[in-house]
Amino acid sequence: MGWFSKQLIDVIEWEEQPGQLAWRVPMEDNEIQYGAHLTVRDGQHAIFLDNGKLADSFDPGLFKLDTQNLPIITSLENWAKGFESPFKSDVTFFSTREITGLKWGTAQPITVRDPEFGAIRIRAFGTYSFRIGDVEQFYRTTFANLAELWINDIEPQMRSIIATSLAATLGSSDAAFLDLAADQQKLSGLLRQAADNATDQWGISIPTLFVESLSLPEKVQEAIDSGSSMRALGDLGQYARFKAADTLDEAAAASGGAAGAGAGVAAAMALGQVMNGGLMGAGAVAAQPAIGGPAPQQVDPLEMIEKLHKLHVAGALSEEEFAAKKAELLARLG
Repeated sequence: MGWFSKQLIDVIEWEEQPGQLAWRVPMEDNEIQYGAHLTVRDGQHAIFLDNGKLADSFDPGLFKLDTQNLPIITSLENWAKGFESPFKSDVTFFSTREITGLKWGTAQPITVRDPEFGAIRIRAFGTYSFRIGDVEQFYRTTFANLAELWINDIEPQMRSIIATSLAATLGSSDAAFLDLAADQQKLSGLLRQAADNATDQWGISIPTLFVESLSLPEKVQEAIDSGSSMRALGDLGQYARFKAADTLDEAAAASGGAAGAGAGVAAAMALGQVMNGGLMGAGAVAAQPAIGGPAPQQVDPLEMIEKLHKLHVAGALSEEEFAAKKAELLARLG
């Protein structure tokens, strides 16, 4: 069929589908009619390529493709001298609107050094949005020779960039984790800026990014909660009564009667004796007696460890509490 098999395109437009980010017009052997109409809708941008090189580009509007609206292609085709035949060109549309409601999160905990807790592992997640800010840069670095591009194609890379930016932001910050968690708005701003700087090389901007949750491993969080409980109680005597009450409730619930309650009472009494005997200062010499009084007595650390172990078995002390006190007492032996 030769030339007669070719079709002349006189209208170029893009009705983008939900989730579509970029689309190349399928020209095949077709040619664009001189004087054809190009429609670029709001939130879109179109580029023309001549022999694979980026030539003219168009923001939203309705354009008649002639020597006035195609300055670069006009120069290449010598249309200024009256040449008005159809022309061959690749046309690609890009969505420049802001893509909102996207979610990000850390696939694995991020290990950072905290000024209060030392090395800790942090999980975080939230929402973000992005848009193509520099169409020409995005075409060169990301789209290239693709036929189309969807948001789902680029989302994994965006999440990886945000997670990496989070690690860099937390690692370079002198603020403690508890301070960052308390001011998530400030952290969101720092993370958005870091991620936006990282995506700039691809022509992508991140207008919004929010940190919705920032959490520590469960064991660390339990230790923080335990410490908060002790600080709220104020002194060891109150803490002993608090733990004794917990022991009574747990023993009664486990045994379902007076026998369980009796075991709980025994554990509670033992706990009270240990606390009143100076658990925090175990191994230290008691207060100096009056002149002529009996010699001061010292607490045997090994005996104290044995008592603590019994309390741990009875459920009056947690694994973390027993380990901490045991380490303290063993250190006194050295």
